[in-house]
Amino acid sequence: MSELHVMDHPLIQHKVSMIRDKNTGPKEFRELVDEIATLMAFEVTRDLPLEDVEIETPIKKDKFKMLSGKKMGIVPILRAGLGMLDGVLKLIPAARVGHIGLYRDPDTLEAVEYYCKLPTDVEERDLIVVDPMLATGNTAIEAIKFIKERNPRSIKLMVLIAAPEGVKQIQDAHPDIDIWTAALDEKLNEHAYIVPGLGDAGDRLYGTK
Repeated sequence: MSELHVMDHPLIQHKVSMIRDKNTGPKEFRELVDEIATLMAFEVTRDLPLEDVEIETPIKKDKFKMLSGKKMGIVPILRAGLGMLDGVLKLIPAARVGHIGLYRDPDTLEAVEYYCKLPTDVEERDLIVVDPMLATGNTAIEAIKFIKERNPRSIKLMVLIAAPEGVKQIQDAHPDIDIWTAALDEKLNEHAYIVPGLGDAGDRLYGTK
């Protein structure tokens, strides 16, 4: 069964509270989202495998732990997911980047794909799908479905704020996908916005309406 990881690190909680503030402008909002993504990536990659490598220090040769060469990929869901990309790449600079574009039909609330470009060697990679908001879950469900068709080694979903409804939808549709979030909020309102949430993440990142 899909596991939900809610990150309670004080720095993450502090910065998430700042991006919730309606008075936080696009510049500061972008900087904070970038910082939160870096902090979250630290936790999401906690299970990366290590191997012993011989290194010569100024004193002697010895065996030390280094990453075992596991190939990673980061896949932001356009457009808001782009705001989290650089923050993750700061910790995993060798990761390849894919992009998947979906939009939510305002009438049906269903996700519609318009773009998907993944690394050519996706079958050899463990992917982290990033998107600031997990609301209805429809967009993430479809994104993961399209990505699974390319047969990556594994997928994790990393979001800033999640609604219980979206979490349940992901767990029902993709029970093999673990979810990492900085906050689990109260509910969705009648317009499928997360309550209390932070509004529309894409608009707040890029100063649009």
